[in-house]
Amino acid sequence: MLQITATRSFSAKFKNSPPIKQPSKGEREYLRPSEVKALMKAAKSVGRNRVRDAAMILLMFRHGLRTAELVALKWSRVDLASGYLEVQRVKHGHNSVHPLRSPELRALRQLKRDCPDTQYVFVSERKAPLSTRLVRHIVARAGKLAGIEGRVHPHQLRHACGYYLATNGQDTRAIQDYLGHRNIQHTVRYTQLNPSRFESFWTD
Repeated sequence: MLQITATRSFSAKFKNSPPIKQPSKGEREYLRPSEVKALMKAAKSVGRNRVRDAAMILLMFRHGLRTAELVALKWSRVDLASGYLEVQRVKHGHNSVHPLRSPELRALRQLKRDCPDTQYVFVSERKAPLSTRLVRHIVARAGKLAGIEGRVHPHQLRHACGYYLATNGQDTRAIQDYLGHRNIQHTVRYTQLNPSRFESFWTD
């Protein structure tokens, strides 16, 4: 009886854990770093908001931003002088402060020069915050121009961030904090595909 009770207790512990969303059939889960570069290059080649569109893709990749987090980003959360970005997560995720490196700083400073009086970082030509629908359209358009196979969507950039950090040997807990995951199982998916774990399996 004790064993049955313990088993039920263990099962109940994980019963309410949020399921990990799986990609749809035929849909890729993430982009490779080379594809992210191609995506940014494509975004810079079309439209009247090339700097903005390329910067969006860069920040979504470098900081694992969801679309809703990107469009809600305000200049008050960006410290260009010290080089820090305060990331406010949605879906009850954990907020964090990320360092900004040269590529992001250059892109953000250019955006600030172009639109000095806006509250939000990414705005339309009417200086209104972008909609998540428009962000999805911009990323999908860039994906087509870059010749990336399959439908490209913004969340692939967040996953690309996680896989990139795991492949480069970053600690799982640090990646969890960086991406704001409440459940570490959402982070483990990245480290499980890290090929460096198997480097010592064959020595010839």
